[in-house]
Amino acid sequence: MSPAGSFAPAASRSADLLVVGSMLSDVGLVRSINEDSVTFVVPAEGKDPENRSGILLVADGMGGHSAGEVASALAAEVVRRCFFELNGAVPDILATAFAVANKAIFDYGQSHPECAGMGTTCTALAIRSDKIWLGHVGDSRAYLLRNGELRQLSEDQTLVAKMVREGTMTPAEARTSEHNNIILQALGTAPEVNPDIWDDGLSLAAGDILVLCTDGLHGLVDDVVIAEVAGRYAPAEACQELIRHALQAGGHDNVSVGIFRAIAPPDPTSRAARDTRRIPAMSADADGGSTDRSTRQISAFEGQR
Repeated sequence: MSPAGSFAPAASRSADLLVVGSMLSDVGLVRSINEDSVTFVVPAEGKDPENRSGILLVADGMGGHSAGEVASALAAEVVRRCFFELNGAVPDILATAFAVANKAIFDYGQSHPECAGMGTTCTALAIRSDKIWLGHVGDSRAYLLRNGELRQLSEDQTLVAKMVREGTMTPAEARTSEHNNIILQALGTAPEVNPDIWDDGLSLAAGDILVLCTDGLHGLVDDVVIAEVAGRYAPAEACQELIRHALQAGGHDNVSVGIFRAIAPPDPTSRAARDTRRIPAMSADADGGSTDRSTRQISAFEGQR
């Protein structure tokens, strides 16, 4: 498949674009375990533009007890590793990565009875040079905010979304349907999976903003608000603000979001000023962990590739 719909022209295209951003995940106000997983690796600055790659990913696990947490963590780790360890065209790599992740989760559930039936959504944006490709299973989402217009890149694989596409349910009916939580496929719930994967990449332009999130956000926060917050704040602040909106709206699910901006490369003469950057300190408890147990800032794989 290819990017659906028409997009405003990608002005100021450049293979030297930098991608900067942040991801946050919050347990929410109702659940005791966070079954979401997120990971990202941004393209390295200074490498050959044609070989610069990155990946942005959110996964929303399900399965009871801690099984959902296991499933989403497996998806994030396997897809990330496959993307950087395999060679070839991006769509082929994504297809293999999703297939390997699906098998890893399914096999783990088969060999661990307490995790039987576990699964996870998985929405990933792969970056190579100045283009992005989507890999997607489930109902987490990826968006592009360009010139003030927010476009959903992924297609919800849910029963109500399918009914809306077929014309048997209106969008208004879908928003209040009791079947909102029925997804049509997930990684790990069956021996095989059929992910949505773009055959063609979508060109990025300076100023573009990419948003990835689980349904704990988009199910409670309107797209208009997502666009306004993502466009107004720096990525880390925007993630915090969107999670705040989700919690204010009830926070009945885990909430995860990532926001990334494509920016033009700075003037080389300013490199000296960029070599040093200030990292704000995070408050920690006696064990060195965050004093806020419910929200975590993702840093595990932020090292540039």
